Amino acid sequence: MELDDELCLCFHVTRRKALNFLRVTRPRRASQMSECFGAGTGCGWCRPFLERMFQEAEAEQSGAAVGSEGAELPAADVYARGRTGYVRRGGGTPPPGATPIAEG
Repeated sequence: MELDDELCLCFHVTRRKALNFLRVTRPRRASQMSECFGAGTGCGWCRPFLERMFQEAEAEQSGAAVGSEGAELPAADVYARGRTGYVRRGGGTPPPGATPIAEG
């Protein structure tokens, strides 16, 4: 996933926004990522990815060793298709205005 691809497809939060939020605000808990333009508060698909990014940032701030992959995310199209499956299985409901689920 590129920096300007949407990480939270419900509230159009890009990976860049989430990383900058982590760097600037240094949240104390993963749940505080929701303060980044509502990330993670829609359908819920992005929560595990936000938590992984939070854990990586926390490890970097504490000086702990971080794996070489870090918070690696799938390509944007693969990520969107994963969300489609998640929503169709009843995993969550995107709010009005969210990026539509992928066709297919």
